[in-house]
Amino acid sequence: MFDHIRKYYEALAPGLTDADWAAISARFEIIHLKKGDYLVRAGQVCNHVAFVNNGFIRIYLIKDGKESINGFITNNQYISEYTSFLTRQPAIYTIDALEDSELILLHYNDMQELYEQHPVFERVGRKVAEFLFIEFDTHAYIADTLTPEQRYQRLIDKESALLDRVPQYMIASYLGITPEHLSRLRKKMAGK
Repeated sequence: MFDHIRKYYEALAPGLTDADWAAISARFEIIHLKKGDYLVRAGQVCNHVAFVNNGFIRIYLIKDGKESINGFITNNQYISEYTSFLTRQPAIYTIDALEDSELILLHYNDMQELYEQHPVFERVGRKVAEFLFIEFDTHAYIADTLTPEQRYQRLIDKESALLDRVPQYMIASYLGITPEHLSRLRKKMAGK
């Protein structure tokens, strides 16, 4: 059950001891989300960081009455509405399961205790925070600087698995365009 997450932690903190591992694994909570279930909804305080043991998760917000998808998370990655998690304020983003998913949760309070009792987890926490920051920052940069055609081409080049796994209207939302615009882009690029 914890093989993937232990490898993940050991890669981030090669000095992780058996005592460190015992301390954190005792605090893990395993949950199963059915397709459509929520990890956190906008307006709730996010109390956990979640490691996707298996499944498929998305993070999005409602903007002008429409979903604006910020990212998709799959196996062996962390997800959280991290600003809410850190500030203890209501979440802006919603996180839900696009497929039946198994998550390993770590509660905010447990993380704070682990930071004090096992300093190696400060390194792990920093590395996870850096990953989440880079993911969000990269998405924002792409949305602000690339044309819709460039964003779609980047998706094909770097995240092509999404094209088979995600409905087209979600792909359009992720790219920041309408489904109709995506349809036109697909036709145009198929003709090249």
